[in-house]
Order: sequence, then structure tokens, then C-alpha cells
Amino acid sequence: QVQLVESGGGLVQAGGSLRLSCAASGRTFSSYTMAWFRQTPGKEREFVAAIAWSGGRTNIADSVKGRFTISRDNAENTMTLQMTSLKPEDTAVYYCAVAVFGLPSAVSGQYDYWGQGTQVSVSS
Repeated sequence: QVQLVESGGGLVQAGGSLRLSCAASGRTFSSYTMAWFRQTPGKEREFVAAIAWSGGRTNIADSVKGRFTISRDNAENTMTLQMTSLKPEDTAVYYCAVAVFGLPSAVSGQYDYWGQGTQVSVSS
């Protein structure tokens, strides 16, 4: 089993920035893809960004491209989402996810492990 713990959520004004972190522990794999998804009440989980093991390949949703940056530190088993120019529509619970196999995908079904989520709220 892999345990994922997100941190860094909070309340911020529109135009502000937040930095989310995801710490992975437990079973380790030779390589795995990590990703961020987000969800608001009544809506399906939405892909935000994903990053391959090497960090050299990323996949960023169009809705956040140019504003959000994903990165990872394999030595520390952590992943970060730097969010800038935040908008009220970015308000959601943000989830960290791990896929044991595969490229950085936007498909939630590819991911095997999920964190509990961290709330991000952006006020207008």
C-alpha cells in the first residue's frame, strides 16, 4: 500500500498563490507517475496536472496551464503543485494520486492510490 498525504491548502484571494505538497510513504515502486486532481461538490473529479517518474514529462490541464507548475523530488518521495494567479474557479478539494504504471495521464481511472485531499478556496 501507498499512503499519500496532501498539505498546503487554504484560503487565498484571487490573484494569489498557494503551494500544495504531497508526501508518499509505504510501499515503493521502481517508478511511478504522480498527479493532482481536484473536485467540487456535485462535479466529477477533474484532472489538474501529472508528472512522470523522471520529472521530464508532464501533462498540464489547459485550465491551469501557465499558472500551475508541477514538480517532484524522488529522493524525498514528494510532489509539489505551485499555483499562481489563482481564480475563484480554482476552488476545490485537491487530491494527490499515484499510478504504478503508465505515462502522466489525465484519466483518473489510471491511478491506483489517492490521498484524502486538501481544500483550496479562492475568494473574489
